[in-house]
Amino acid sequence: MFSCVFPFLEFKIILNYFIYHLKFFQMMVLPFYAEYFTIYKTGKDVYLMPALQLKPELFSLEQYEALPEDVRAEVFDGEIYDMASPTEDHQIISMELSTILNTYIKSKKGACRVFHAPFDVKLNDNPLTIVQPDLMIVCDRSKLDGKRCNGAPDFIIEIVSPGNPADDYIRKLFYYKNFFVREYWIVDPRRKTVTVNFFEENIVSVPYTFDSIVKVNIFDDLYINFAEISKILSN
Repeated sequence: MFSCVFPFLEFKIILNYFIYHLKFFQMMVLPFYAEYFTIYKTGKDVYLMPALQLKPELFSLEQYEALPEDVRAEVFDGEIYDMASPTEDHQIISMELSTILNTYIKSKKGACRVFHAPFDVKLNDNPLTIVQPDLMIVCDRSKLDGKRCNGAPDFIIEIVSPGNPADDYIRKLFYYKNFFVREYWIVDPRRKTVTVNFFEENIVSVPYTFDSIVKVNIFDDLYINFAEISKILSN
């Protein structure tokens, strides 16, 4: 319905214009976008429907195990993600925390063991979710098969990479909580903070600074003095 009355000749010109461009669209434009649309024709009418997009093939455990040894990657719900190389501060913090954790675990002479990256943790088979936490403690030895930990560790520490902080603060927070990691710490060298998530007691995102003494909640008497680590970083 036109909002005004056109003389017959002008109306015919406009009608021919639309007919011409409709034919041009069908002949010249649609073929280039055929992969994105399904085209339905009924008489003179043409309908476009979004084409069904095939989902990318999910990454399998066999493909993951076939990766070259120098490739560091993690898989979330069948999608593979490259891992950034660690910085100097990252390695210093990892070494100090690993020493503290391992000294404590050895003193208790229990079943728990400390592991540091690269060591695989398979959280799910289908779709595959496999990660390499910076540090972890596993107390259920039945989860260890010689190659990896199958199932959630009891305690995980991730040291934030400056190029991708959302990976530790958002993605891994979601996965670790939903796959029943008991406790998860996020150590951020740039912000000089430690974020404690004690999922077992529904305690989430408790912040500490690098001048704090922080308790590992899954143990009764394990405390980590981050002021000492901060001094080492400053030297």
